[in-house]
Amino acid sequence: MGTYGSAHIVWDWNGTLFHDIDAIIGATNAAFAELGLAPITLERYRALYCVPVPKFYERLLGRLPTDTEWELMDEVFHRYYAQHRLTCGLTEGAVELLAAWRSAGRSQSLLSMYGHDQLVPLVRGFGIETHFLRVEGRTGPSGGSKGEHMVRHIRALDGIDPARTVVIGDAADDAIAARHVGARAVLYTGGSHSRASLEEVGVPVVDTLEEAVAEAERLAA
Repeated sequence: MGTYGSAHIVWDWNGTLFHDIDAIIGATNAAFAELGLAPITLERYRALYCVPVPKFYERLLGRLPTDTEWELMDEVFHRYYAQHRLTCGLTEGAVELLAAWRSAGRSQSLLSMYGHDQLVPLVRGFGIETHFLRVEGRTGPSGGSKGEHMVRHIRALDGIDPARTVVIGDAADDAIAARHVGARAVLYTGGSHSRASLEEVGVPVVDTLEEAVAEAERLAA
């Protein structure tokens, strides 16, 4: 795998391979409660969500959170999420799609903004780690964009051509990060964004991971 010029997928984790949207909504509402904000519905979350995450909170508060508010909300979010992600599983069809892509002689990797130390054992626990050339989570503060992380990720993948690389994710930021390195992107509607907000980005938008992989194969041809 990973010979120069072959098609490569960079997978997102949260909301893409890992179907954790219910845990994310619960964690978001737990964080909101700390500031006395009303709970948010899945539909409203998907309509408003953006990164950097403090900008998402600004859309709801009408102002950016203070440093103290951000630290409090971030801590509550991650504490709640760590407890409730245990009930979440992989997105339907993910295991089969990962195995089939690898069996076809193509390469894939995983880049997430979830903390690296939490991500690796989680991926390993699902028995899918061997499908990836590299599994990489966020290091450093949470809440930022994926662009610079994508640059480092692609550089670390020896022999991977960005022009034949497709990022599959559930957020507009995944497409922006792909453009940052000269890759393509396919966005999946099962995670953090509404279809309408994803379509504004100008890349293919799909409703299943099976469709995402088929589109990735077409784009990387």
